[in-house]
Amino acid sequence: MTLIEHAVRSGSLVLYKNRPARVAQLGDKLDLDLPGGESAHVRPKDIVLLHPGPVQSLGELTPQRGDVQSAWELLAGSETTLPELADLIYGAFTPATAWAAWQLVSDGLFFRGTPAQITACSPDEVEHKQQARRAEAAEKAAWAEFAQRVRQQQTAPGDARFLREVEAVALGRQPRSRVLRDLEREETPESAHALLLETGFWPVTVNPYPQRLTLPTASPDLPLPALPDEARRDLTHLPAFAIDDARTTSPDDAISLDADGRIWVHVADAAALVQPDDPADEEARGRGATLYLPESVISLLPWRATELLGLGLQDISPALSFGIGLDANGQINSLEITPSRVRVTRLTYEAADAALDDEPLASLWRLLQGYHAWRQAQGAVEINLPEVDVFVQEGTVVIEPVPSLRSRSLVENAMILTGHAVARFALQHDIPLPFATQEVGDEATPALRRAHTLSQMLALRKTMRRSQYRTVADPHGGLGLPAYVQTTSPLRRCLDLVVHQQLRRHLAGQPLLSQADILARIGAVEAVNSSLREAENKSNTHWTLVYLLQHPDWQGEGILVDKRGLQGTVILPELGLEPTVHLPGDLPLDTRLVVQVRSVDLPRLDARFRIAR
Repeated sequence: MTLIEHAVRSGSLVLYKNRPARVAQLGDKLDLDLPGGESAHVRPKDIVLLHPGPVQSLGELTPQRGDVQSAWELLAGSETTLPELADLIYGAFTPATAWAAWQLVSDGLFFRGTPAQITACSPDEVEHKQQARRAEAAEKAAWAEFAQRVRQQQTAPGDARFLREVEAVALGRQPRSRVLRDLEREETPESAHALLLETGFWPVTVNPYPQRLTLPTASPDLPLPALPDEARRDLTHLPAFAIDDARTTSPDDAISLDADGRIWVHVADAAALVQPDDPADEEARGRGATLYLPESVISLLPWRATELLGLGLQDISPALSFGIGLDANGQINSLEITPSRVRVTRLTYEAADAALDDEPLASLWRLLQGYHAWRQAQGAVEINLPEVDVFVQEGTVVIEPVPSLRSRSLVENAMILTGHAVARFALQHDIPLPFATQEVGDEATPALRRAHTLSQMLALRKTMRRSQYRTVADPHGGLGLPAYVQTTSPLRRCLDLVVHQQLRRHLAGQPLLSQADILARIGAVEAVNSSLREAENKSNTHWTLVYLLQHPDWQGEGILVDKRGLQGTVILPELGLEPTVHLPGDLPLDTRLVVQVRSVDLPRLDARFRIAR
């Protein structure tokens, strides 16, 4: 008699949700006894009969001894039923042997199917499953050994395959990690970063932030056309100076003075090579700007653009030149824009500062100081807080204070002057441009604007709103200007490139990009700009903390710039950090203190300091 011919009755052994059950009582629904003393009230269709019984207790289902291998070899490739299989393996069909045989079917190695129709797997199937199970067991053992090593902050060469998953979380490529979860760690980039450092899989020098913020980590590799053969004004007779930091590799602006007293600002003529909607132009929109990291520079445009256009990299450089006249009050009274050829001398800020008393830099300084004074009269806000330059040189972190030099003010005012002049020109000629605007909060009182101490400068900085790009020329309060466009860095900023494209089209009498086109470009750049700023800020902090890890006994000067009770914010001029410290008492603002590092948490970009004395 087959199992199908039996009816379910009180005491039958049945399968319910893959567990054995005893039918306790019949009815429209069945009452079942389950393992562990549980019970259930189910429909007849929810169970499968394993043995008609009677079973007095599920405790009768004890393990059975039988010759499974011989039974499988006899049946290989054929079909059978549960009663026949139990009888063949165990010599009898009882509730206990029925359950034991069904467990073999459920296991699936030698047999598969239903109680009424069981197939004995072929030798090839069994071999394949055994290999898979051996591999799974080996993987479980490898995982257990890996987890034990990690708990001991150790790794072995083969652990990389597990830690790559953690690395993906640290770099923001995926949100979850079995490794972190099984080790009972938070599934966050910071937690992943910490584990990678603890195990030595990452050295402290790995900077995860550009990748975590999904920014390009290599400069674009796109072809560029040759410079067009076009008329250019010969300005090579004017001494021109590209003044930059010593490590700058893409000089994109230079300044001159002509015999009529006009200031000339020469800018790398990027729009001569990159036209709107060219591949390089579209790529620039997705990048927003050059990404400056302490360890590398990820450029906006292909490096070929700098080779062809960088000012002073060749004897004669192509440029888009802006000749700007100022009146006696420092106000703009004329502007000429022309493609040009210039002969540029490259100077560091330090070299330029030493030459500011010599012509033509002395006259340029005087004229631009007049313009600076005019801007101040219009409400320009000046904030002079300590700055540092963080960079990695041959694997070593270097932190250098940025000196306050007159040459920096000279260049800064020349660039602001150019952006102001171009904004006026655009408004006069109805040229759509991405205007830069900035609001100054009402908290920036006249007294606060006259800030001269570091604590006052910090308070003034808190009143400033972030600058924005608009298609309408609103005031730039921070610069004290009624209208302004960033113009002088088309090799480094996408919207500066857009300005140059518009100006060149205007000069050539070609159709301009529409206001809607400009707005679309603003949107594309703003979509990535916040990530660029965050990547640069976090990368600078990362490398500064690496420096502190390499100098665990660091101490230096701190200036108290803000306080709340016994908690104070200090500026560390040597590091460019503004940590919070516990104060020894009610100290006045701008007190100078000796501060030393207490702890560094690199994955969380946190450094703690204390007052040394």
